[in-house]
Amino acid sequence: MLYFIADTHFSEENIILYENRPFKTVQEMDREIVMRWNNTVKYNDIVYVLGDFGATGNEKAVLSHLNGDKFLIKGNHDTNSNIYYREAGFKEVSGLPVILDSFWILSHEPLYVNKNMPYANIFGHVHNSPVFKTYSSQHYCVSVERTDYTPLAFEEIISRVKGNL
Repeated sequence: MLYFIADTHFSEENIILYENRPFKTVQEMDREIVMRWNNTVKYNDIVYVLGDFGATGNEKAVLSHLNGDKFLIKGNHDTNSNIYYREAGFKEVSGLPVILDSFWILSHEPLYVNKNMPYANIFGHVHNSPVFKTYSSQHYCVSVERTDYTPLAFEEIISRVKGNL
């Protein structure tokens, strides 16, 4: 199966305050996200992390506890080199948006798409900002605050986007 998640911000204590996350400590947050990830994602599944993975300096340790083959579309907080993230455990890393199945643009930040364009955008970055809806006929936000801190299955994204056509 294929999953998406964004803005995990592992080991970043300030994100709890900035985004009103329901955790008392960064250790509790990290444990809960790892548990929810592994309860959803199986060993042979694929997960696209759409930026802001976190765990700066500790990526390898965190990635070793997460199921699945992991691909990173870098976000504004993922400031190390692509080689660094590959050596930490990501299968592949991109600093640019990626097009999946000739229709889905995978990016960290939301991209402009309209009904006359043959694309839909899966993104993160905006966390729980009320300025952005979670999904529409041409986009889906997979920031962890919108996915119950759990990777979201591609089939669910497709179903919700198609339901808005």
